[in-house]
Amino acid sequence: MVHMTDLTHGGHEYLTVQELAELLRLKERKVYDLAASGEVPCSRATGKLLFPAAEIRQWIERARSAGGTGASTRPQIVLGSHDPLLDWAIRQSRCGLATHFDGSLDGLDRFVRGEGIAAGLHIHDARQSSWNTAAVAQAAGDQNAVLIAFARRRRGLVFRQGEHAPSGISDLAGLRMTPRQPESGTDRLFRNLAASDGVDLSTIIFTDVARTEDDAVENVRRGQANLTFGLEAVARTYGMAFVPLITEEFSLLVDRKAWFEPPFRALMAFCAADAFRQRAAASGGYDVAALGDVLWNA
Repeated sequence: MVHMTDLTHGGHEYLTVQELAELLRLKERKVYDLAASGEVPCSRATGKLLFPAAEIRQWIERARSAGGTGASTRPQIVLGSHDPLLDWAIRQSRCGLATHFDGSLDGLDRFVRGEGIAAGLHIHDARQSSWNTAAVAQAAGDQNAVLIAFARRRRGLVFRQGEHAPSGISDLAGLRMTPRQPESGTDRLFRNLAASDGVDLSTIIFTDVARTEDDAVENVRRGQANLTFGLEAVARTYGMAFVPLITEEFSLLVDRKAWFEPPFRALMAFCAADAFRQRAAASGGYDVAALGDVLWNA
């Protein structure tokens, strides 16, 4: 496996197509495209493409420092679904990224329009019983982007301590529930699960929409609703009771050029540190073991 430290210390004089693809987290055909366009330094030897490590290092550093033609022109904004752990990491890392959290589907749409460098997603595909990849491949297949794992999260029914514990979605008739916005992955997932269980949603009394995980649980804490379909981590924060229903996959769709720039690198470096893992463990309901794994490449 090729690492940036190998390039820094001269471990490889030349990289192969496979090695460069692994380093940049690209498909090999994308490396061929970069070489053909002249965007990445390369040479040919015995009919094979080879990439001089010293020049590759300089090319990556230029992208990281947002210099030259390799810099992302997208605004430094993280879009998509509100995740408390991600929100905290962006602030705590002091990476300088702004946020606009208004749901997974909204974030995916805005990302495709170039309105941010990354989007947090938890989009459930009921037909394939999968997360994020189908929606991303359909909407962002022509984007210069990569989908990486952020965390697995437990989601379920959040309600006040001491009240009757619902056994599942089929046990919500007549209860007041705070829903999430239609553009959210939470709303899509709730409707998928309800349909799978044959639940008539008209039997549930829906209150006003909450646009973040915290707002939804706060409504329950204040007595404005009996329950919401929320995260275990947020339920713990507000001292609410929690019945787990599903473990979902929360991923980040990232612009490939922005991946190498200082703000996003600062965020990912922070997420690799002990303080981040300790926060995830203390929050409850998170599994960050696969953080950074590549799930999909354009």
